[in-house]
Amino acid sequence: QVQLVESGGGAVQAGGSLRLSCAASGGTFSVYAMGWFRQGPGKEREFVALISWSGGRIGGSPYYADSVKGRFTISRDNGKNTVYLQMNSLTPEDTAVYYCPANPAEYTSMYDPEYDYWGQGTQVTVSS
Repeated sequence: QVQLVESGGGAVQAGGSLRLSCAASGGTFSVYAMGWFRQGPGKEREFVALISWSGGRIGGSPYYADSVKGRFTISRDNGKNTVYLQMNSLTPEDTAVYYCPANPAEYTSMYDPEYDYWGQGTQVTVSS
């Protein structure tokens, strides 16, 4: 059973930055594709970014939702069993609980049913 723990959320003003981390345990992290999703207040959960098992070094470049492209960067450190989401130029529309699910496959997509494991999420609040 894979456990995922997100951290790094908090409150920040518009234009600021945050770096989210997601630590994995209980599985073979290095062969899992990972994603970031978020759910804002009163909204459905939505895709943010994904990264393949290799981080794009062997196919499967990171992929982003249009709403975060150019502002967010997903990365991973397989030696630390951790995936990151660097978030820059934050806006109030980025306010949400952020989740980092795992798909026990080398590559994944933006569709959340493909992900088998989910963490509890970390809250990000951006004020104007």
